[in-house]
Amino acid sequence: MCYKLARLSLVTAAFAAIAAYSQTDPPNPSAHYRLGPDSLPDDGVPKGEILGPYTLASEAYPGTQHTYWVYVPAQYDAAKPASLMIFNDGQAFMNPLGDIRAYNVMDNLIYRREIPVMIGVFINPGRTPEQPEPNAKEWGDKTTNRPTEYNTLDDKYARVIVDELMPALNKTYNISKDPNERGIGGASSGGIAAFTVAWQRPNEFHKVLTIVGSFTNIRGGDAYPDVILKSEKKPIRIFLQDGRNDNRSLKPDGAYDQSRDWFYQNNRMLRALTEKGYEVNYVFGMDQHGSKMGGAILPEMMRWLWRDQPVSTDPHDHIERSYREAVKRPSK
Repeated sequence: MCYKLARLSLVTAAFAAIAAYSQTDPPNPSAHYRLGPDSLPDDGVPKGEILGPYTLASEAYPGTQHTYWVYVPAQYDAAKPASLMIFNDGQAFMNPLGDIRAYNVMDNLIYRREIPVMIGVFINPGRTPEQPEPNAKEWGDKTTNRPTEYNTLDDKYARVIVDELMPALNKTYNISKDPNERGIGGASSGGIAAFTVAWQRPNEFHKVLTIVGSFTNIRGGDAYPDVILKSEKKPIRIFLQDGRNDNRSLKPDGAYDQSRDWFYQNNRMLRALTEKGYEVNYVFGMDQHGSKMGGAILPEMMRWLWRDQPVSTDPHDHIERSYREAVKRPSK
């Protein structure tokens, strides 16, 4: 009898330990999202160049400036118009040790003809000259103009992209004038900012990519679903990504603010866009607020957004059936 009691006590203690562990150390919802081979350097794939940093003075936000970098793929030919993809929070999307590493994705997918040849731009939020540049730990919400630029539903940030950045790019690169060949993306507040640019200037940008987009009431972003339903449909294609453990706005005292629930508001965006007949794709995973899942699926997001690039079905077209090799450039 004593043996059975002792054994029962051990079992009870084991279950108690498991319960205590589950309460204090719950599984990390973002732990299962890892970068795949399309997001990493691949031997034999021509590598593009990242040029910069460049500084762009802003008239839309007087007294501020934007730092940006330009990705030029190895296959870029100045005689041919190139597509364009802009990433807000550029420092995060180009971080070689970060969760996204977008330039690796572009290297690999351009080489395999899965997306068109495109110029990439990584642009940081605006800041005054004395403010620090955003970095991996502080994206600029506390130190730059990021909250105002990215979360406000006006046309000022669209002016930065269309009226300030694009003329600077066009001086150096042959970028397609076709809005179907232009995309913009971002994460968190950078995601809603990307949507706002396309919403404000649909004659300039048709493709939008958002990772854990902040379509919440930071500065009225939760209004977008109603705005979409009430407005004339615009020629925008959008890919939404979010997680069930994104900021859910649940307080310890049980209070809940639905307008600040990221997952709920991303679902509202999906429903509004679908009801209005937009080209929309989405993936809702388990992740928290961050870029773990978005980085892991960025290759698929890019393939879907750019799936309408011209394709030759001629079996004798050996150019179409071959990899895109680097363009030979004059020696520097």
